[in-house]
Amino acid sequence: MSKYKKGEIVFGCVTGIEKYGIFVNLDEYYSGLIHISEVSNAFVRNIHDYVKVGETIKVKVLEEDEKTHQVKLSIKDFDYRIGKKKIEKIQETEHGFTTLESKLGDWIEEKYKEITKK
Repeated sequence: MSKYKKGEIVFGCVTGIEKYGIFVNLDEYYSGLIHISEVSNAFVRNIHDYVKVGETIKVKVLEEDEKTHQVKLSIKDFDYRIGKKKIEKIQETEHGFTTLESKLGDWIEEKYKEITKK
């Protein structure tokens, strides 16, 4: 009896990235590959732009091999990210770098004392 069903969406952890695809660990027995053709409908120039090693993502099961415990996976056509963080632009304050400048001398002095104690 197969553990994963075709079309099912499951969670997995990215364990490796190669130019031809993304390796994903689903559980203690099953691992899978997202072939580069299953990453996006658009041309994939750099596969590293899509995921990072250690990231947990949602994947769609395409096919399962019960004997080898390997699964063919896809992240095409759905939002595969979990807790997608919105990247915000850094807003410059009216003070600019003056707050850093005022602390810089103290930080240098503290570090100097720390180093000379050793």
